[in-house]
Parts: sequence; structure tokens; C-alpha cells
Amino acid sequence: MTDETTGAPAGDPGPRGWRAAAGAALYGPGGFYRRPEGPAGHFRTSVHASPLFARAVARLLCRVDATLGRPAVLDFVDMAAGRGELARGVLAALPAEVAARTRAYAVEIAGRPAGLDERILWRDEVPEEVTGLLFANEWLDNVPVDVVEVDAAGVPRLVLVARDGSERLGEPVTGAAADWLARWWPLPAEEGLRAEIGLPRDEAWASAVARLARGLAVAVDYAHTVDTRPPFGTLTGFREGRETAPVPDGSCDITAHVALDACAAAPGPPRPADRPHPPSAPAQASAETAHGTPGTARELPRPRLLTQRAALRALGITGARPPLTLASTDPAGYVRALASAGEAAELTAAGGLGDFGWLLQPAGIPDPLEADA
Repeated sequence: MTDETTGAPAGDPGPRGWRAAAGAALYGPGGFYRRPEGPAGHFRTSVHASPLFARAVARLLCRVDATLGRPAVLDFVDMAAGRGELARGVLAALPAEVAARTRAYAVEIAGRPAGLDERILWRDEVPEEVTGLLFANEWLDNVPVDVVEVDAAGVPRLVLVARDGSERLGEPVTGAAADWLARWWPLPAEEGLRAEIGLPRDEAWASAVARLARGLAVAVDYAHTVDTRPPFGTLTGFREGRETAPVPDGSCDITAHVALDACAAAPGPPRPADRPHPPSAPAQASAETAHGTPGTARELPRPRLLTQRAALRALGITGARPPLTLASTDPAGYVRALASAGEAAELTAAGGLGDFGWLLQPAGIPDPLEADA
């Protein structure tokens, strides 16, 4: 049977924007992120690469705790928690006194995994108010976005995609999406150039930051900035550990690099030099969500972007090899230290995980990494 309107098989909506198509493929009934194997069955993040990553995040949480004055309840929110691997590792790495005060949340649309540490609260959305550390490791890259492509006349048009991954061009980009594109990813009038409209990610980040009463919000992702945007976009897929064509049928992850500089500007009212175009209604609503209505907006410290390499080094992860003298005095210790150094090197490697971006947004406290990174 086929749908008389679209000609597509029954139940198939036909070609639509990548944002809608990826959203259904990733998060809809039977979607990729609802599958039992979880993300770790298809790709490896820093969390899966080494327990050193969770230990570094635990150190960061301890710094936030100290800056907050060691509150009676310290929140740790793990965004896009997968199967709770990071939250579990952070709790295990915390000093006992800090762990006793820590309220850990895993935010994920999939159901709670069996056997997860009972101290970890499982939720499908960010808690209403957070005092502590909100940590989003590879969350924003899976917030679906629309893709645009420049046509033969030099006009950016929405890319429509069918369930089998085939594409065609739709209507010209207008409104808030066009405003975002002009500010954050301006495209020359050259046929075939592509971009991803990151406005939904800006809004998602602003919404998360709005829940942070005091503490630090961190987004970690593969990213680019306005002066390094790739000319043909970054949309891709992952299946069973390998990169593959993005097909919105639920069989693979669908991801794209994050314009973290745009996200950084989203929670705060932009400076005049930052946005030459008037803010669109959705963008304005996003800013008001994070800051309240005009006249009552809270002031957030300036956010900061740095590489994962710099952030982890500030948290004691350097990748330095152990001294050779240790091999003769403590051979087993030398082997353990050498393995740890190899894991640290992977987490901080140029051209790999070390080049990931860290977006730090403090709220009510100084940046706890500013003196080190």
C-alpha cells in the first residue's frame, strides 16, 4: 500500500527535513537510541575510552563543590547518559565525603538499565534546578538539525531526505533559520555548499543552562567555530563502530559536529557586535528561557571554549610516560602507569579526542578551570 498524498509506502512520511527525519529515527518508537545495546554498541566516546575520563570529571565536580562552599546536596547531571557509564564512574571516583552528598542524575530517553547503581536517579529530562555540575558529553551532536544546500542560483535551500537516505532540495531557508545561518554559518553563493542549522542545539543548551541555579555546565563535543566551518557540512552516521552514510531509518546513529561558539552565545543576551541581525522570535524565546524576562534576567559569567586536551590537562590528565626507573623498582606499577599513560594520550590526542571542544558556562561561581587551562 502507498500513501495517496506522498506516494510513499504506508506509514512512511516521505521526504522531509533532516531535523524531523533524524528525530524520528533516533528517538521515535524503535529508534536508534531506544535499542537495548545502547550507544556503546556502535561507537566509543571518551567515557568508554578510559576510566580516566570519569576520574577527571569527578575532579571537576570536586572543584565545583569547593567553589560552592560544599553544599549539603551537590548535584551531578549526566546528559545523554547512555547506560549510565559516566555517572557510575564519577560516583566511584569521588572521595567518600563528597560522594555521600552527591545527588547523581542520568538524563536519557531510554529506560533505566538493569543493575545500575541505585544512587543514580534516572530521568528523561533535566532536573528543574541544579546546584553543582551539569555535564553533557556528546549530547548536542545528537540534537537533530536541518541541513541546507546552496542551489544553482546561489540560494540556500532545505535538504529533504527520504527514509532510505535519498535527498532532494526543498524550499529556500527563511526566518529564524536564515538569521542563524547568516550569523553563524554564512554560505557563499556556490552551488553544492552545505551547512547544518544549529539553532535547535543553541536552544537545547540554553534550556539546560536555565536549570543551573549555581555551578557549572559543560558541553563536550566534536565541534567547529565560525572561522573553521567545513564547506560541505559534517552530517554522518555510525553503525557497529564504523562510520557510515546517514540513513534515517533507525539503523544507525545520525550525528553532526556542533557549532559550539553559537551555543556559547545562546544562554546570554548577545553583545551588539555578536549579532548584526535582529534576533528571531525563537532565538529571543531561548534567551528569555535562560535569563528570565527582560529587566529580570540573571547575569551569567562569560562562557569559555577550550579543547579537551587543555581541559583534561588542567584536571591532571597529561599522558606523560612514567619514568623508566619505575620499571626496575616496581615492574607491575610501571606496566599499570604505562597503560594509564596510553589511555591519557588517547583522550588528549591531536586529531582525535583531544581536539574535542569543551564549552564551560559557570552560573553564580567563577570558572573552576580558568586558572589552569
